[in-house]
Amino acid sequence: MKTESTAKYVMRLALTLLVITSVVAVALAGVNSVTEPRIAAIAAEKTQSAIEAVLPGGGEQVDFTDDSGIVSAVYQGQAGYAVEVVPAGFNGGITMMVGIDNQGTVLGICVVSNTETAGLGAIAGADTSAGEAFRSQFAGTSGSVAVSKDGGQLDSITGATITSRAICTGVNAALACVANQG
Repeated sequence: MKTESTAKYVMRLALTLLVITSVVAVALAGVNSVTEPRIAAIAAEKTQSAIEAVLPGGGEQVDFTDDSGIVSAVYQGQAGYAVEVVPAGFNGGITMMVGIDNQGTVLGICVVSNTETAGLGAIAGADTSAGEAFRSQFAGTSGSVAVSKDGGQLDSITGATITSRAICTGVNAALACVANQG
């Protein structure tokens, strides 16, 4: 008799849990269907702003060849290319746009999103003097870029060498991708 009541109790708990999770799943699906178009529109606006920030006049998406696995999109305009790259940083991917002119020189970089440590790696994408100083070093570079700790010409962000190296990796992947376009 005691076994039957325990079985009924467990069954009742399982059914209650099933009902609760089903209601929550339906609610989440509803919220997702309402917010998904707005999230996509915001992401498209951010991408367009990043393209215009690094490539005067913007550009249209083109097919590309990428041997690095880091390049996610290439946009071609009159002045050159805007290349979206996602190198691996300290805390995850760093989505950034790299502008490269038709001669293979970096016009600029724009960090679209990152999950780097606040006050350290996140400085790379911050709208602060330190962030702008770090990003501005890339303008005018070509060939291959590296931080000074790796024998390169660029200063890394203090305390964020991994992030600085990741940004260099992204720029190098963009440069190589554009070189393959020609």
